[in-house]
This record gives sequence, C-alpha cells and structure tokens, in this order.
Amino acid sequence: MNYKEQYDFWLKDSYFDEETRNELNAIKDDEKEIEDRFYKELEFGTGGLRGVIGAGLNRMNVYTVRKATQGLANFIKKSGAQDKGVAIAYDSRRMSPEFADVAALCLNANGIKAYVFDSLRPTPELSFALRYLKCTAGIVVTASHNPPEYNGYKVYWEDGAQVTPPYDTDIINEVKAITDITTPLTMSLEDAKAAGLYVVIGSEIDDKYMEELKKQIIHPEIIKEMANDIKIVYSPFHGTGNIPVRRILSELGFKNVYVVPEQELPDPDFTTLDYPNPEDPKAFELALKLAKEKNADVVLATDPDADRLGIYALDSKTGEYMPFTGNMSGMVIAEYIFRERMATGTMPENPALVTTIVTTNMARAIANKYNLKFIEVLTGFKYIGEQIKIFKRDNTYNYVFGLEESYGCLAGTHARDKDAVVAVMCLCEVAAWCKKQGITLWDQMINLYKEYGYFKETQYTITLKGLDGAQKIREIMDKLRNNPPKKLADYDVVEFRDYDQNVCINYANDTKGETGLPKSNVLYFDLTKDAWCCARPSGTEPKIKFYMGVKGESLEDSNKLVEELTEAVKALI
Repeated sequence: MNYKEQYDFWLKDSYFDEETRNELNAIKDDEKEIEDRFYKELEFGTGGLRGVIGAGLNRMNVYTVRKATQGLANFIKKSGAQDKGVAIAYDSRRMSPEFADVAALCLNANGIKAYVFDSLRPTPELSFALRYLKCTAGIVVTASHNPPEYNGYKVYWEDGAQVTPPYDTDIINEVKAITDITTPLTMSLEDAKAAGLYVVIGSEIDDKYMEELKKQIIHPEIIKEMANDIKIVYSPFHGTGNIPVRRILSELGFKNVYVVPEQELPDPDFTTLDYPNPEDPKAFELALKLAKEKNADVVLATDPDADRLGIYALDSKTGEYMPFTGNMSGMVIAEYIFRERMATGTMPENPALVTTIVTTNMARAIANKYNLKFIEVLTGFKYIGEQIKIFKRDNTYNYVFGLEESYGCLAGTHARDKDAVVAVMCLCEVAAWCKKQGITLWDQMINLYKEYGYFKETQYTITLKGLDGAQKIREIMDKLRNNPPKKLADYDVVEFRDYDQNVCINYANDTKGETGLPKSNVLYFDLTKDAWCCARPSGTEPKIKFYMGVKGESLEDSNKLVEELTEAVKALI
C-alpha cells in the first residue's frame, strides 16, 4: 500500500482505537503530514525504535511498539530462550508506562514472562536488572534526551548490553517479517498476572543495584572527611535520576546535596527545559542559579533516563562555573580511577580502557601512561558493553572504565551500558578528593591538560528532515566516500577509513587494509598533529554529524584550531 492507502486503512479499520482514528481524521486535509506519518514504517534499527509519538506507521504508538515486540518475541522463541523472561523499564516520558505494558503483554501472549518495574527507573538499572534476574533480554522505553514529543524503545540482550551483531540484524529481520500490523499478539493485564507472566519488580533490584555501585568507591574515607565541606547541586531534568542519585550520595555520606526544585519531579513535557539534554548549556540555567546561591563546588545534571551526565565546576581563579564536555568529565573520572587504583593496589590484572572512535584522543594518552589496554569501538555504548562480554569469554582483559563523547561512561561491570548514576557517584568522589587537595574539578581538568595535552573536540550537526532530507544525507556521505579529501584546514589526511566498505587507506605509506571493526555507515579521517574528523548519519534522528578533535598548545590555541577545522568541514560539504 502507498501512504494514502495506509492512511485510509488506519482511519477505517476497527483494529485501531477511536482515539487513533480521531487523531488521523484531524489531519485529513494536511497532505504533507499524512505523507510523513505513512510514507515509511518507523524503522526498527540496531538500537530499537525512536520517533515522534502519534498515530501512523512512522510514529511511536501502541501498534508500532506491539509489532516491534512481536518481532523480538519471535526471535526469542526461535532462540529457545522463552523460559528466561524479559525485564522492562521505562522513563518519565509521555506514554512510557503504556508502551511498557504493551510490550509486556505482547511478550506474555507469546508465553514469555515479563519483569516490569513498578515505576520509572534509569536505563542502566535495567541493564543491571536483566542480568540479576537472568533474563534473556531487556526493554527500556525511553527517548533519552530527545524533545518531549519523542519516545523510544531500546532492546538489550542477556549480557546486559544493547543488542549487537548478529542479534541486532536477526531481530530487525523478525520485525520486518511482520507485514500485517494487526497480527501481533496481546492479552489482558489481569489474565497475564493470573498466569504468572506479568511480574512487578522494584525495591529488591534497587537495593542490589546500589550495592554494586558502591563497589566502585576507592576512598570512602576521603568522602567522609570532606562530606560536610563539599556542596553539590543536582538536577534530574524531570527524569529517572532523582531517587537513585539522591540515595547513593546520601548513603555515601555527602551532606550538602541540593536538588533543583523546579526540575525534581517527573514531567513528560519537560516544562522548564527547551531540550532535556545535558549537552545544552541552556538546560543548566536553573541549576547554575541555585549553585551560585549555595556556593556549590560542582553542578550535575542527568538526562531523563539517567544514562548521561553533564557537569559544571567552579573555576577557583575566576569564581565562574565552567562547563565540561562528556570527554572532559570522562577523563577526570578515568584518570582518577586509574591513578588511585594503581596507588592502592586495587587495579585488576590486564586492565582495559574502552572508548569509541569519536572520543577524545586524551584517552589514549592516559591509557599509555598507566599501561592499560586501549580499545576503540564503533560509536554507540553497546559496543563498549560488548567488550566486557568478550573479555570475560576470552579471558583476556579486565574492564575498568569506558566512555563515549556523548556524555556517557561506565565504571565497573554491574551494567553494560552507560550509567549516569555511577558517574555522579564517581565524579563526587573525585570532587571530594579535589576539595581535600584545595582545588576544584576545573582546576584538576586544567592539570590534566597540562600533563597530557590540550585536546579539544567539537561536533557539527546538520538536520535534514523527511524523505528529501534522507536523500541529501546519502548524497553528502557518497560525496565524501567517493572523493575523500586529502587535506582539512592545515592538516593532511594520514588515513581514511570507510567502515561501511571495511576499507582503510593509509596515505602516509600508500597501503590499503581493513578497518577491523563491524560494518557501519561511518567515515573517519585521521589527520596530522593528533587531529581527526569523523562523519556519521544519526541512527535515531534525521541528522548527519561531524565529529572533530584537535590538540593545541593551550586552551585558546585548541579552541582556535577546532574552529578552523570545523570551518574546513563546512566548506567541504
């Protein structure tokens, strides 16, 4: 069926509820809107679903969620793992509890037990829960940091990480094989509970999760010593972080934790925020106001599903609060963990640091200093989580820390996804250590720059919506792939990697090889002077992203260099 036929089918068929039909009837004169809702199905990608909430094939709704879950159920049954069950968590967004139940009841109708949290929980706790419960898979209903009109659905496998090859493509194929959206199974909540298929989980998982987090603390005595002196401002951005973050900091002994009152409670409309993203400086307006009132040492914010952390810290020289990128906060935590574990004799044998190909090059410099195995993977924390499984399977390395540039990191192996709750905990320990030394977190970041180099990263994003936008994104990638530049700004291209074609061309020694990583629509340009650039279409939004990094002689120099590289990329496309 074409998009008009699909629209008519949804408008008239009795399978769809009255609310859905009324919503569609309201756009009957808006041809462009009808086309956008029905010109394609909301794609079930390698991470699951994400899209605008609403009626239609290309929207997040109970029908597209049920179809995705039926595909997952079919794969689980074909894998012979239906007896292990699936854990399900959800965040504070619109329709999140409803989508969680739709998924659970579809699984239940397929004879698969669902363990559903009794209220909203952070994404990393789902990763922990499914392993604790020995489930075969997990589902988190969340759109992470996207605007309020979005929701999403992420699938995890039994190792606790988001699904990776080959399971991701196998599940995608099962979802695609369902050609009739009216065929997925469901059952009533009452019948599912009576059959023992719908199981509510809660406090027991919370307690075990907290126990695991605390194992990452290196110096509890420093926290105890500085607990009355250090001041922390925190915002959960109306999401899932509020209860677990406050609980862990309280149980560790931090006395002065101030939560932004306007952003404390769940709010699916994110009323106080334009964009609930810790990367957005505007999102910190209320938190910084409170920080100045309390003379706070550090300002923290987690995104709605609490897997990403943003921070500001006081500059002791200027008295201003300085923003950290995800690379910066990750490096402050990582360097502290490696240094103090070495000093206390608690570093495991064969320790490893895992990052993505678009994460700061400072990570490699720190890994070299502490003699760590350094591993780079494709963009997406699931590939970092996958390394933990591989290390254990092959008995090779011990995972200590992993991070990606997009404000996500993980200390320890209690979860297999980025965890902002453990990141808050670790960062507050580092802040306490800094306080004891008479410095701030910002001062410590400057110390790292002085020791390892003034690394600076940025991102340039182009948003291109709809069918035409998708075509333009393909054209940009094709242009760069078929005619890769040999120079960007004042940097020569040393190596060009096309991860989609599995080709690595080294211009310095005129050799051609393989990338060594899975197939992905990503282009990478390794440049002279420790600089780099990477092009990658977003898997969840209508965007193409360019990641860039440089190494300067000072903060001012690195800022200047990264601006020049950004302008060169803009000119190229």
